[in-house]
Amino acid sequence: MKSGLAAAKARGKKLGRQSGQRPKSDRLAPKVIALSAEGRSYRWIARDLGISKNTVAEIVKRRKSSEAPQVETAL
Repeated sequence: MKSGLAAAKARGKKLGRQSGQRPKSDRLAPKVIALSAEGRSYRWIARDLGISKNTVAEIVKRRKSSEAPQVETAL
């Protein structure tokens, strides 16, 4: 298996899960962020919106990382 993956990689094939759009979670992101800001639990939000708890956590994580201040280091 490892040799097959190495051969595919050598041919320029991209390995792993493809990056792309997340239509449902991107559509629900504003609701998730609003409910999270109200102090609701991830489980409650997930049950209310019909998505998984892990999806809620990932939306909040993406939001926090995009809002984090960018720290620049001077060299």
